[in-house]
Amino acid sequence: MSPITSNLLLIDDLPVEVVRKNIRTLRLSVHMPDGRVRVAVPLRTPDATIRELVLARRAWIEKHQTRFAAREVAPALTYVSGELHAYQGQAYVLQVQDSEGAPKVVLLPNAEPPILTLHIRAGSTVEQRRKALDGWYRQQLRQQLPALLAAWQPVVGAQASSWGIKQMKTRWGTCNIQARRIWLNLELIKRPLPCMEYVVVHELTHLHERYHNARFWGLMDQFMPDWRQHKAELNRVHLRAADAD
Repeated sequence: MSPITSNLLLIDDLPVEVVRKNIRTLRLSVHMPDGRVRVAVPLRTPDATIRELVLARRAWIEKHQTRFAAREVAPALTYVSGELHAYQGQAYVLQVQDSEGAPKVVLLPNAEPPILTLHIRAGSTVEQRRKALDGWYRQQLRQQLPALLAAWQPVVGAQASSWGIKQMKTRWGTCNIQARRIWLNLELIKRPLPCMEYVVVHELTHLHERYHNARFWGLMDQFMPDWRQHKAELNRVHLRAADAD
């Protein structure tokens, strides 16, 4: 396997972390919380090509840096009663209740305000509560995905051979085109359902077109005409980085 190397390149007045590795395309990203710029490039990419990319996307970079600078950093969750936790676009007040046996989560969406109750053993740690809640989130997403795929695969005209769920820092979803396998970010279960549908359609569309080019977005317009609305909703909640299309 080829080694991965990293160095800092100053482009005008902008420090850019350049990571060279065994990939085929250049990928530009801006990272939270300080707006750090990173470019992942094929191993033999000349600096001049990197400079050209960064300068061409300078306005895009500055837009995300400004957005990150203005964004309030969410406090770290401690999984105690009274915290707000999201599920499918709705904020729920967490209630932690001591309970014997395996952890269990109960939603009370009609309460005022809506309540998410975590039943867990007394004396549980923050990490144990986090794992219990994440396990419930994963179960909900796993139950809902087959129906979404069944609904959208005929629309897109492409079928995934398999799918999976994982926690991702910089992606809402990914697609392994060769294996025809799609991955969805566990965090999607916290976003409104149309956002999850958008990511499903987006990844299935990659089975027609690998790159985010005009053909790809034209297909998205055909399959889901209101995709921009759902993408904008996802962008209101930033992952740890914003990746260039």
